[in-house]
Amino acid sequence: MKITKETIQHVANLARLNLTEQEKEKLTYEMENIISYVDKLNELDTSGIEPTAHVLPVKNVFREDKTKKSFDREKILANAPSQEDGCFKVPKIVE
Repeated sequence: MKITKETIQHVANLARLNLTEQEKEKLTYEMENIISYVDKLNELDTSGIEPTAHVLPVKNVFREDKTKKSFDREKILANAPSQEDGCFKVPKIVE
């Protein structure tokens, strides 16, 4: 891929940057070097390498779900100002 001054100017316009001619020349040179360095990756033989989503192996670090005894419903509802059918009773807010 060839980076030109026009490409740099287009990107500068999109980013709303005002660049001098000297800055455009410098950025053109630097971006060209970056692109040519990254193009070296195309020279690598990756036919025997399996694609991955992450560089490091990813595993589930969450704990295993285990059931355990919960709080006593009657003790919890004892603090409620109003209850019905074993649940908290609250005023209706949606009509």
